[in-house]
Amino acid sequence: MSLTQDIIATYKGPGRVVARFLSQGRNEVRSLLFVLIAGALMFVAAAPFQARMAQLDAEVPLEARMYWSAFFFIFMMPLLVYLFAALVWALARLARRQVTGSEIRFTLIWALVALTPVSLLVGMMAALIGPGLQLQAMFFVWLAVFVWFWTAGLLRADGTH
Repeated sequence: MSLTQDIIATYKGPGRVVARFLSQGRNEVRSLLFVLIAGALMFVAAAPFQARMAQLDAEVPLEARMYWSAFFFIFMMPLLVYLFAALVWALARLARRQVTGSEIRFTLIWALVALTPVSLLVGMMAALIGPGLQLQAMFFVWLAVFVWFWTAGLLRADGTH
């Protein structure tokens, strides 16, 4: 399947898509590629908001905002994802779960990749309406979908679902 078809299928059943990927075996190159794709798409999602903020506050130019946004989403976010996955793996070891570090990493990364349509929507809302109650509500939708995707993936990887 193509990446976009996998993302659409994740909204129908996240556990099935993760199970299919995990059945193909451990593939760290795919995980790294997916986390870079997620970071690049989140950078694109944040760009309209950065342009809005540059118009409203000329003290920090758009180029500087885009540079630091790219630095965060393309360089720092993958490192933070890997660190967070390592922390979750340590907690899983303490809880005596059967999920491996590679499976935890992949399920976390896949949840971020599959979440990119919602991330793009949040970015457009931030650019068009700015900070406010509607944007906060949309962020909670983003968070709920992320938790749904990641939990379903972890349960499937652990073999409990």
